Formats: sequence, C-alpha cells, structure tokens
Amino acid sequence: MQLNPYLQFDGDCAAAFQFYAQCLGGKIIMMMKAGESPMAAQVPPDRRNAIIHARMAVGDKLLMGCDAMAGCYAVPAGFHVTLSFDDAAEAERVFAALSDGGTVNMPIQETFWAVRFGMLVDRFGTPWMVNCEKTP
Repeated sequence: MQLNPYLQFDGDCAAAFQFYAQCLGGKIIMMMKAGESPMAAQVPPDRRNAIIHARMAVGDKLLMGCDAMAGCYAVPAGFHVTLSFDDAAEAERVFAALSDGGTVNMPIQETFWAVRFGMLVDRFGTPWMVNCEKTP
C-alpha cells in the first residue's frame, strides 16, 4: 500500500504543480485537462482547461492533485504535507522555495526534535511542514 497526498486547487493546479516540480525537483508524469478527457463533450467551455488529474513523481513518492469541481473548492485545513530531509541545507532550500509568495507560520529553525523544522502555507494555499530530524 502507498499513501499519497491528493491536493485540490481553485483553478491553479497546473501552475501549482509546475511550482512544486521546480521546488522539489519532481517530474510531472501526468496532467490532464477536462477538455482532453473522454468526457470532453460534456464539459462546459469555462471548465475545459481545469485539471482533472495531475501526478508528479518526487523520487519514488507521488504527489497528486486536481482543480476542484466548480463551486466545490475549500481552503485546505486540518493537515500539512510533510517533507522530511536528511540534510539541513536541503530542508532550508526547499522551505525558502515553497515559501516564496506564501506565508511562513513558523520560520525554519532548530527545535528539540529537529535540526531544522518550519511550517508554511504556499502561494497556492497548501500547508507544508519541512522537517530535518536530529539523529540519535
């Protein structure tokens, strides 16, 4: 079994996944617009560019997402996508990249459990935690 985050966006899924690919060194392996789907004929003209499914590989992990159906988007709450690093410098680099245009809720810093830990909400509204644990 794999457990993979699936994010929903308010019409900016394509831009978000391009941003995440750049920040995380990921590779977008699928991105389908509603107007390209087998159901394209039933898609209203204003929704044809909406992303119905995106999938990005980051190493051997997947991040997936889509644009929410019309009228169904809700601001993400009650979760964070967590990134764990072995290297503090890489944790700091990714934190800085993801926070560009976003909101830092806790600056990346040393904590009692981590060499580096920080929390942010990126420019697309996705909440992230970046963690580089101390080794015992």
